[in-house]
Amino acid sequence: MKFVDEAIITVQSGKGGAGCVSFRREKFIEKGGPDGGNGGSGGDVILKVNPAKRTLYDFRRQKLIKAQNGTPGQGKQRHGRNGVDKIIELPQGTAITDLETNKVIIDLTDNNQSFIIAQGGMGGKGNKHFSTSTNRTPRFAQPGMPGIELKIKLELKLIADVGLVGLPNAGKSTLISRISKARPKIADYPFTTLTPNLGMVEPEFGEPFAVADIPGLIEGAHKGTGLGIQFLKHVERTKILLHIIDVSQINPDNPLSEFNLINNELAKHSSKLAKKKQIIILNKIDLTDSDEKIKLFKNAYSGSEVFPVSAATGKGTRELISTMAKALNIE
Repeated sequence: MKFVDEAIITVQSGKGGAGCVSFRREKFIEKGGPDGGNGGSGGDVILKVNPAKRTLYDFRRQKLIKAQNGTPGQGKQRHGRNGVDKIIELPQGTAITDLETNKVIIDLTDNNQSFIIAQGGMGGKGNKHFSTSTNRTPRFAQPGMPGIELKIKLELKLIADVGLVGLPNAGKSTLISRISKARPKIADYPFTTLTPNLGMVEPEFGEPFAVADIPGLIEGAHKGTGLGIQFLKHVERTKILLHIIDVSQINPDNPLSEFNLINNELAKHSSKLAKKKQIIILNKIDLTDSDEKIKLFKNAYSGSEVFPVSAATGKGTRELISTMAKALNIE
């Protein structure tokens, strides 16, 4: 199944049923009073998080989603039926924007969260409701209220505790397969990963946490180069970042070139991303000449928490998992 993370749909709540104008007419009762029932209320359109949903694939063709209308009232004070609500099931992490105002209406971040996006119209009152001591035979009733129509944008942002970022072929897919049970597609060409992969990491102590392997970023990603904008937004909700660097590609004349390139793309997309805590991974230390390049990088880099690892052999990954757990405050 293709990963779809955006969709535009129109939602329409049900309109209320009209109230009824009716008078009691029975044998031996010459002038019965008003007995028109109320119309039923229209159904609501409700957004609900379904943890089993992983994409917005269902909305690739379904563009109009409507709740049921209420039915009109009838004589003998019989009220119309309320319209059936329409429940739209969405993945956790879906943000909903009103396209008319371009404002975010709701961000569905909680498991099993629900929200009424469009309330159904109220049913009209029947003429029985308007009977008074001065007007015992009202010959009018209320019409039902119209429903609400909204054109909205659904945008799924992957939710994970840790996001793996780095250039294509830095070894992110191999690393996530090493530290979790995820089994992403791995090959030696750009953009092998075309969808974010989620893996659950189980530390030695504490609760498991989710790691997202974000597809490789390249220069110009914040402008949409490659598949940049689609993937940068998935990084926004992670708590920390694992910045993966292929140690074999470190330039002796500019050891921080790849590191700075990725950080520039993150900063240009969002100032929030630029400030997010990072753990630096120097991957592929099983290759030759890695010791010298690790030394060059550490001498040029002013920060701490640099982890030389080999995703291929697993060297250094145990210490890395422990550090991630501590950074997430789950130990």
